[in-house]
This record gives sequence, structure tokens and C-alpha cells, in this order.
Amino acid sequence: MQIVLTDCRQLRRVGMSAQINHTSPMIPFKPITDDEPALIHSPLLKAALLTIGYIETNGPIELTPSKALKRYFVQWAADAFAWPNYTAEDLYAVNKVLNEADFPPLVVLHDVLLTAKLARHYKGAMQVTSLAKKLKGRPAELWRVLASTLLCVIDHSQYTRNGDTLVGNWDIFLNVINVEAQNSVTEERLCSLLFGVREEDIWRAHYRLAAAFYIHVLRPLCWVGVLDEYRIGKGLSRRELFAKTPLWPVAPGLEADRDVRPSTRH
Repeated sequence: MQIVLTDCRQLRRVGMSAQINHTSPMIPFKPITDDEPALIHSPLLKAALLTIGYIETNGPIELTPSKALKRYFVQWAADAFAWPNYTAEDLYAVNKVLNEADFPPLVVLHDVLLTAKLARHYKGAMQVTSLAKKLKGRPAELWRVLASTLLCVIDHSQYTRNGDTLVGNWDIFLNVINVEAQNSVTEERLCSLLFGVREEDIWRAHYRLAAAFYIHVLRPLCWVGVLDEYRIGKGLSRRELFAKTPLWPVAPGLEADRDVRPSTRH
């Protein structure tokens, strides 16, 4: 399924897949300094720094015949990353042992490191590159490279169950989220605003649309650290709320900034 976003109210569905279509190839993030405290909100940056440090200390990470990272590193990473909603406790609750495929953030991190040329496969192992070693001491620039790669280069359709793609416009996505996630917003609310579907129909009639929007847009924004995801409830009653983090302001100046009201604090 390919979902083509023509504007905030129209949705047109066509054939099978193509990559997410952005009006600009990269998001022009504002400059930030290496001592920016908001960088702590990026689980992707934390995991990349830990992985680079692990390889520098312990040597290249061995690969399986299918080019996945071997189990000993996956187990280490689950503990070390403490990735929100994918902690070691969360992962072992549904897996007796951990392979890379059981730890989705590590799968994506692996792809990002290779795509951004921060790592490479060589002689059956993953090694870090000179670029990674250089950027390890420049976390702000490393974050920009990681975020740009995850948001604008990686094809997230490979992470969906059916290869679903989402063709849209980052300007629209970011401007709507900028206003709606000032305090917190549900996935259903965002889908309703962006795609013109009723909130109450999302998980009955438009669940593949919602899932694609999450994988292509919301999850990457959470993983680079500009959104937080809060999960409420369990099972079929679980709901996700999304709110901007202090790292959000490093995004480009958005047209909707004038419509953003101060956050409500209780």
C-alpha cells in the first residue's frame, strides 16, 4: 500500500510502494552546540555513541551469516541502551534469547550507521569508520547526521509488516505536529487532521494508514529525540500520546510556530 498525501484533508491511495516523498531532500536543522543538554533526549544518539565506544574498546562486532549483529552484542545493547519501550526487561518479557530482529531499535540503528557511513561490514564483522571516530567527540554533529539519515534517507517501508509506504510532505507533518504536540496529542488525532479520517474509525477502517504513519513519521521523530511517546493502558486498550521534547526547537523554523501556544503545566 502506498499512501499519497496531497494536502491536510485529502488522501489518495495507489499501487505498491515507493519511498516517502519529501518536498526537500533534507530537514535543515538549526545549529546546536555539543554541550546542548537537550541532546540527552535522543535515544538514537545515545545508542550510536555506545556502539562506537563498544567497538573501539572491544573490537568489531561479529555478524551472523545473514549480516545481523551477533547475539552477544544484542544482549549487551539491550542493557546498555535502555531504549524507551524496548528495555531489556521489555524485550525479555517476550523473548527467551535476543537476536537483532527481536530488538527493532538496534535493527534501525544498524541500518542508519551503515547508510551514514559511520560503520561498515568487513570480514564478517561491523567496524566503525574514521568518520564515526571523528564525530564521536562532536555529539551535535553526530546527532544531525543520524537524524537526517533516519528521517530523510532510510526507507521505513522495510520495517512495516506489508511494505507499506507513506508519501507525504515533511513541512505538513512537522507543522501539524508542532501545534498539536505542544502539550500532548494522540496518534488518532494526528491521522484525523492529516488524512481526513474520523478518529473513531482509525483502528477499524484505516489501521494500515495509522501503522504506516507511525513507522514512517512518529517513531523516527521519537527515536531522534524531538518527540516523546507515552503509552497508556495495555493490549487493545493501549493508547499512545506524543509530546515535543526540549530537542524539538532545533528543527527548522516552521510556519506554524506563530500558532503554537505555551505548554500547559500542572
